[in-house]
Amino acid sequence: MGRPNNGGTKIFSVSGDVEKPGNYEIPLGTPFAELLKLAGGMKGGRVCKAVIPGGSSMPVLPGAVMMQTDMDYDSIAKAGSMLGSGAVIVMDETRCMVKSLLRLSYFYYEESCGQCTPCREGTGWLYRILNRIEHGEGREEDLELLNSIADNIQGRTICALGDAAAMPVRAFLKHFQEEFQYHITHKQCLVASYV
Repeated sequence: MGRPNNGGTKIFSVSGDVEKPGNYEIPLGTPFAELLKLAGGMKGGRVCKAVIPGGSSMPVLPGAVMMQTDMDYDSIAKAGSMLGSGAVIVMDETRCMVKSLLRLSYFYYEESCGQCTPCREGTGWLYRILNRIEHGEGREEDLELLNSIADNIQGRTICALGDAAAMPVRAFLKHFQEEFQYHITHKQCLVASYV
């Protein structure tokens, strides 16, 4: 069952903007589109905007990429993320990516034990900068600053919490930079103008 180098089944915990959140055991290599169908599809028939395929610390991927990706370690890695814990977070087009990343960053800021300086200080900086952007006080240099802070956290801590805080920041900025830029330039949310 599954694929070479990705054999067996895995339990995926699907949450977010789906009709039937829950735990689904499927063979590795099953297309994400099939997993999404098992979870009842997108809530309200909305469009899949983004998916975090392996828990909050894994890099986010655009929904269109996920719809073409299979749920196994190699396929997810090729797409630019990791399967991690299998906690699949699905977001529809009504989700603001700035606000979503702010919430994740707050979690990692609160969870830091404070032992390692890059994590203790860096997670606080990430959270405060994202909070500033979300509330219409972002500056043009903030996007570069967020990437720089993530670079200085990742790979420089004793445990993996620093990496877990840095990887989502890099991926959200990579795939949804226009939303962050819109927040900075217009002092409001791009998504709110569409919904």
